[in-house]
Amino acid sequence: MKIICIGRNYAAHAAELNRTTALDAEGAEPLWFLKPDTALLRNNDPFYIPRFTQEVHYECELVVRIDRVGKCIDERFARRYYSEVGLGIDFTARDLQRAAIAAGAPWECAKAFDHSAALAPQFVPLERLGGDVQRLRFELEVNGEVRQRGFTGDMLFGVDRLIARVSQFMTLRMGDLLFTGTPEGVGPVHPGDNLRTRLEGQTLLDFDIR
Repeated sequence: MKIICIGRNYAAHAAELNRTTALDAEGAEPLWFLKPDTALLRNNDPFYIPRFTQEVHYECELVVRIDRVGKCIDERFARRYYSEVGLGIDFTARDLQRAAIAAGAPWECAKAFDHSAALAPQFVPLERLGGDVQRLRFELEVNGEVRQRGFTGDMLFGVDRLIARVSQFMTLRMGDLLFTGTPEGVGPVHPGDNLRTRLEGQTLLDFDIR
C-alpha cells in the first residue's frame, strides 16, 4: 500500500507558503511525493507531536482510494480506478521542511515520519456525494474554529489527471491512497488541540493532539 501525496495543488496554499510557481501553466506537471505505510494514523487515534520538531502543521486533504490495479492509465479512463473518497491530514514538520528546502535536500524527514498521515476511519462512495469528485467541499476545524475550507474544483490538477500522471511512473494497486493536496489555511498544532474534518457536512475525522 502506497500513500501518494500531492503538493501545492491549490494556488492559495502555495501562495501562503511563499512557494508560488507556474504549476498551473500549460504543460506543467504536479508535484508529488510518497509516505510509507507506517505514516498512517487510523481510527481517530491521537496524534503525538514528535520530539524532533518544534513546528508541526496540519494540512487537510481529500483522499482518494484506488480500487483497481493500473499502470500508464489514460486520463479519460482514470475514473474507473476509484469509487470512494475520504479525508486525511498530512502532518508536516514545517521547520524541518524549511531547512531541507533551503539546503536543496529531500524533505522526507518532514513529511514521511510515523503517524504523519491521519486517515478517516471510513470512506464515502462518490456516488453518494453526487458522483463528481471535482465538486466536493470539505473543511477542518481546530478547537471548533474552521481553519481550512476546500473545494475540489479549485485543484490545479484534477484527480483524474493526477492518477494518469502518477501511474506513468509506478503501478497503482488496490488500497493505494492519493492525498490530493491541501487548500489555504494551514497552521501549527499544539498539545490539547482537537481536530475535526467534514466532507460535504459529514464528520469523518475527530481526534486530539498530544
